[in-house]
Amino acid sequence: MLPTLGEKATTFVATQAKTPAPFFLYMPLNSPHTPISPSNAWQGKSELGPYGDFVMETDWAIGEVIKSVEKAGIASNTLIIVTADNGCSPAAKRGDPNHMIEFRMGDAEPFDPAKHYSSDIQRGHKADIYEGGHRVPYLARWDGKIKPGSVCNDTICLVDLFATCADIVGKPIADTAAEDSVSMLPILLGTAKGPVREAVVHHSINGSFAIRQGDWKLALCPGSGGWSLPKPLSNKQKDNAKMPEQWVQLFNLADDPAETKNVAAEHPEMVARMTQLAQRYIDDGRSTPGAKQSNTGETHLYPGWIRNAKPNK
Repeated sequence: MLPTLGEKATTFVATQAKTPAPFFLYMPLNSPHTPISPSNAWQGKSELGPYGDFVMETDWAIGEVIKSVEKAGIASNTLIIVTADNGCSPAAKRGDPNHMIEFRMGDAEPFDPAKHYSSDIQRGHKADIYEGGHRVPYLARWDGKIKPGSVCNDTICLVDLFATCADIVGKPIADTAAEDSVSMLPILLGTAKGPVREAVVHHSINGSFAIRQGDWKLALCPGSGGWSLPKPLSNKQKDNAKMPEQWVQLFNLADDPAETKNVAAEHPEMVARMTQLAQRYIDDGRSTPGAKQSNTGETHLYPGWIRNAKPNK
């Protein structure tokens, strides 16, 4: 699929470049999602197993599209963004979706297949509330606009693409649309005077929320909220399990990027402030300025099992 998608995309770019009309190309790849299936030509290339091979082939396919933009002579008028919709899959280690890898801080060695951890120092993976499930590569190129080699440490979110594109083409956004999208054009152009968004909301596969503001991240659940340890309790386990002493997790990602130390007990004021902010987003139906909007369905800060088990709910 990767060679086919790359070929289709490069052909589209070459054709559109011959016309004066602007174009938008959305290229959602089948990789590196499971099934992990690198083409024959890429098998064994990375020496890190099938997943590493698949990532290399992905890089190649994207590179072919970028080459087509350069060849067409439109690099100075084309914004290219490469990113992903979630963190690395737990199937990354051996290319086997049934083989779950767990976080091993201090053990990772990037060039040792037996110890390579695809999320680097980030804890967890796809489906989790931890950074390994949400922090993804975000690369942007716009010749003459984005300074080559520049890095921005501000927090952004994929939903910001909507407002950013609208900003670039000068189109207003209705107050009832894109209620959580913030234009990151100032960040791309290097003109931002500070963070462009107030906070970012995370969501795990079991319905757990977290909110990130600056260096602080508050997870409104006692575990991963997903597939890695500690996992959410099953209905059978809840009857006999000892309930956690702390129902939330607070991390300072500047001091503890791997989320190894829950400091909620030491910073109750931060827990309270960020909880209130997350609740305000729910109550307002948005995280940007504007009129209150209705949520699509009933929304709670805590998953149902926590609301049922937590004292003083």
